[in-house]
Order: sequence, then structure tokens, then C-alpha cells
Amino acid sequence: MTHESVTPPGATVSQVSESQLLRAFLPVATTHGPHVLTGPGDDCAVVAAPGGRVVVTTDTLTAGQDFLAAWPSGDRSTGGDLGRKCAAQNLADVAAMGATPTAVVVSLTLPGDTPVQWVTDFAEGLSRAFEELGATECALVGGDLGRGRELSITATVLGRCELPPVLRDGARGGGTLVHTGVLGHAAAGLDALLTPVPGRWDEVPGELRESLSAAQLRPRPPVASGPALARAGATAMLDVSDGLLRDARRIAEASGVRIDLDPTALEPAVAQLEPAARATGADPWQWALTGGEDHGLLAVLPVDSPLPPGARAIGSCAPAAPVRARPGSAAPTGCDARGQHREGPAVTIAGQSPRQWFGRDVVEGWDHFEP
Repeated sequence: MTHESVTPPGATVSQVSESQLLRAFLPVATTHGPHVLTGPGDDCAVVAAPGGRVVVTTDTLTAGQDFLAAWPSGDRSTGGDLGRKCAAQNLADVAAMGATPTAVVVSLTLPGDTPVQWVTDFAEGLSRAFEELGATECALVGGDLGRGRELSITATVLGRCELPPVLRDGARGGGTLVHTGVLGHAAAGLDALLTPVPGRWDEVPGELRESLSAAQLRPRPPVASGPALARAGATAMLDVSDGLLRDARRIAEASGVRIDLDPTALEPAVAQLEPAARATGADPWQWALTGGEDHGLLAVLPVDSPLPPGARAIGSCAPAAPVRARPGSAAPTGCDARGQHREGPAVTIAGQSPRQWFGRDVVEGWDHFEP
């Protein structure tokens, strides 16, 4: 019988076997949970599905596209940071369906010079995020480790539904638009991370800069709010990953409604960004309305529904006045997901288009494939 040696301190992925890498990963990961019947070690995991319904989501983080290992500010993305970010963006998707996360599988593609300690830190960050974000029923049940030229992280998360899942297309005229979580913090943090030192962010207090940078590196979505909003009667919901304007438009177009944002209701969120914006010459409203990756939850509730803790009303829904495209004709500009044409923008701010309200053209939010 042979025994593989203990991983030497400072070793990289290219210097160890897969078994040694797994021993650096699994012991620090949360692999047991109330829904795990068979965890890591077999060809497949076995996960219980209470109620017979399972929601599934997947997302990828790629170095150079979704994060930088070393930022111009001098900050670095650690394994722990990326474990938390990976968890956050996927747990938020499950929460946005009104579901509770139960299990996750993770695939890591690692360059050979990746330190083995990075892998351990990633597993710890992932597991800590389950606890810190309120996903206490969630556990790592499997995944894959591989070598590649660039660092890439893909996670798939499962969730259980107590109630029918909340989709994007259920908003109706008269509904109240509500939000939980923060707005614009991750966008401000991205600006800080991309700014070299010395630079525009030098006058921002260190504690505030660190807090905003952390919102980009380690988002904190309100995971428990998803099921709470579902129980409160939410008829449509998604997580704000690509910007409030863009994601509100997704609900409006999927549901065939118009959404009007109330700037007065948004002022408290913007006020949190104003000190950094003043010091850097940025527009806090642009961070709040177009910045993504905070992963808060945006939902539509019936107008008479009580708001769950942490939720605040930020707008309203009105029926669209659609004109159906003629059979056989090309869909006209402004066609929503139901094939209906709308006059004017799907999302307004105090009754004005975003361009009118800002007084300039604005990009609504993040799109992975826009130049």
C-alpha cells in the first residue's frame, strides 16, 4: 500500500495530484446538510427534493471578464473572496425564485501556478457565505477540478420551493415594485478597484472605500428575503445583477407592464453613495440605477400586501397599452416578451424616460456581450 505525501507548504496546483487537491478542498467545505443524501465521493450526489419541485441555476466567473486577480487599486481577489462571490450570485438567483438553496456543485478550472492554499481559501469562503448569507440549508455536494490556462469558476445551485416559484412574468398593473438589499455599492466598489492609487478615490475615507470595494468583491444578497417575498404574495421577482434599470425592464417586458421608479423612495439608497460620489466626481444616481452585482431582490407585490422586513417600495406598475404585431409581420421596435408593442419606454423614472430624467444618454446596466 502506498500513501501520497502531505502537500508541501507553498505548493501550486501543478505540483500536486488530484487527490491531494481534494484533501485541500473538501475538509474545509460544508458538505453536510438536511437535504444531502449522498455527498461528494460518488459519481453523482443524491439530494432530497422536498415538495417535488427543484429550482436550478448556474453561473460562471472567469478571470479577466468577471474579476481581476490583481486590481489597479492594488487590491487582490483572494480565493476566499471568489468563494463568497460565487456563492452570492448563485444563491441570489435561487432566492429570486422564492426558493431556499439546498445544494451546490462547483467546477474549478485552475492554471498550474494557482497556489493550493487558494483552493482551500475558496472552499472556506464558499462555506462561510452559506452561513453569512442565511443559506443554512445549503451544502457543497460535488463538482470538478481541472487544469486550464485561465481561472474559471462555475457553480450550479439547487433550491426547494415551499410555494410555486416566482417568475419574472407575473407583474400586473397596480402592483408595487419593491427592493431588498443595497443599490449601487458594487458599482461604486468596481470604480474604486479599477482606479489606480493615487487617483480619484484618494479623498474617500479608507473605511468607506473598503466597504464599497467589499461589496464588489464579496456581495451580500438578502437570500432569506426571497422566500419571505414569495410568502408575502410576490407575483414577479428577479435579482438585480445587471442594474436596476435593466432588470426592472426585464420584469416589465416579461409581464407586459410599465414600471415607474420613484426617485423619492430611492433617495435613502443614493444618500449612502453620495460621500464617495462627491469625492470622486461620480454620479451616485448612475451607480444606484445602472450598477449591477449587488444581487438585491426586485419584486412586484399586490398593492395591499404588507412589506416583509428589509423590503421597501420603490415604484409602481401600470398596464401597458399593447398593439399586437400583425400575423406574419416583423415584430415592431419596442416589442416585449409577449410579442406586444409598447409606445415609450418600459421603465420610467418619475414618469420620464431614463434619458429625460438624467438629461443625457445612459447605459441601463451590464450586458456580457455588449462591446
